[in-house]
This record gives sequence, C-alpha cells and structure tokens, in this order.
Amino acid sequence: MTGAEPMTGATPMTGAGSVAGGRSAGLRLLRFVAYVTLPAEVVLAVLLVGGVRIPAAVWAGAELLVVTLVVAEGLSYLRLRRRGLSRREAVAELVPEAVLRIMGHELRIMASLGRWVARRPHGVGGVDGVFPHARDQAALMYGFAFVCVVESVGMSYLLAGRPVVHAIVLVLDVYTVLFVLGLHAAAVTRPHTLAGGVLRLRQAAHVDVSVPLDRIASVRHEPVFSHEKAEGELNLAVGSQTSLTVELTEPVDAPRFFGAPRPVRLIRFHADDARALYRELGPAVTRARTAPSPSPGPPPRV
Repeated sequence: MTGAEPMTGATPMTGAGSVAGGRSAGLRLLRFVAYVTLPAEVVLAVLLVGGVRIPAAVWAGAELLVVTLVVAEGLSYLRLRRRGLSRREAVAELVPEAVLRIMGHELRIMASLGRWVARRPHGVGGVDGVFPHARDQAALMYGFAFVCVVESVGMSYLLAGRPVVHAIVLVLDVYTVLFVLGLHAAAVTRPHTLAGGVLRLRQAAHVDVSVPLDRIASVRHEPVFSHEKAEGELNLAVGSQTSLTVELTEPVDAPRFFGAPRPVRLIRFHADDARALYRELGPAVTRARTAPSPSPGPPPRV
C-alpha cells in the first residue's frame, strides 16, 4: 500500500453516526440526572399537594438542580449542533426516544383540535379519495368528555377550601377533557386516503400505515365486532368494529407506539362509508397489479 492509496474498510464517521457510535459520558450523565430529577420533582409536588411541609433548603436544592440540568442540556444541544447534527438529531441525542414519541403524540393530539375547528384535514391534498372513519365513535367520545366535565365540576366543589390542590386538579381535569376531545379530533382530521397507488390507513394520531396497492391480494367488505390479537394482524377498530379486511401478498410495517417494528399481512379497518371505499379500492388494486412495468430504456452504446 502506497502513501497515496486510501485505506479500505475504515470509513470515518461524521454527523449523527459518530455520536451514535459512542455516546459521550457527559450525555449519559445528563440522562441519568434527568431520570433522577424529574421523578423527584413529581414526588415533591405530590407531598406539597398532600399538605406535607417541605423545608426551604430542599425546595431550593431541587430547583437549583432543575436549572442546572436545563442549562447543561442547552449547552449540550449547542455543542451537538456545532458538530453538524440537525435539530432533530441533536434533540434525539439528549432526549430518550420514548419521551420524544410521547411528546410528539401529545402535540399531534392538541394540533388536531385546531385542525378540527378550522376544518383542515391532515394529509388530504392531491389525493384520489378521502374516507372518514370517526363517525361511529363520536357519541362515545362526547359522552366520555361530558363525564370528565361533570367530574371536574364535582372536584372543584369538593376542593373549594384547598386552593392549591384545587388549582392543580383543575388543570389536570381541563387537560383531560381537551385530550379526550383531541383523540376524536385526530380521528376526524386524519381520514383514510387513496393516492398514488397507496392506501393510507390511520387511527387517531398514533397509527399511520401506508399499504402499496400492488401488495394487496384481496379486499373484503365484512363487518367484524370481535377482534383478537394475532401475530401479523392489525385491527383498527372504531366503536369496537371494523368493516373492511385487506390481505397482503407480503407484509408491510405498522410500527408500534414506541417505534418497534410490526410486520402485518392482514389489516382490518373501518370507514364511515365502507361500501364506497370497497367499490373504489377494488378497481384501484386491479390497476396497480396490471400496470405495465417501466421500460428499461435503450441499451447502452458501446
């Protein structure tokens, strides 16, 4: 090997790869401190609500630790950005993936409330067909939200003499009502769609599966009201029912909530107008499976 000859099998790692290859001890320490600090803050809050007197020194130490953690996280974020990582990659290095997924789900739920009020469905631009699926769960979700409102009023009356506890419980109750309405709003604003040879199936803000039409072996219109968990099957029930069943020639990935892969070959789902979706899906599958293969082009010239 000459001096100018590059070494093979030793590609330098850059960007996210170098960080992912070996997370620094500092980042591991930050995560450990975060795992200890956040539960400790929750414990202190619970003790305060329960009427336990917390020494001022303990409160000061806890708040100082939180401020120090936030500053350290901010400095680490800036250092990762200077190394060439994108915003998303830098945040992923500092925050556990499970926490990011939970936060992302909560943000999608709350954003769905705004889309619901503004009547702006998500992901329907330029599609061939839009198929809502939330109608049959509306009564249940509105009833659940009403029960939460009644519970909030009752707790406000019972805790009227304890203003601190009353304020905390009221915030939690209001958030619960918004979350329930947000779940329904996510289902309303994220309908199933058909576009570009792909059937996109969604449920609230946590399921989003793209099924290529050329992988669909059969489509059946069959109402099912009882679903058992089985390997390789995905049931997207609405109001405890599904109305369409799709069998695939090869599996597609329907990731679980925390990102674990889940290959499925059979999908049951629901649509408000299941017959209309069935009528449109059948010809679309036929066209996708009989479409001519793309021309390989002229042979290369010698």
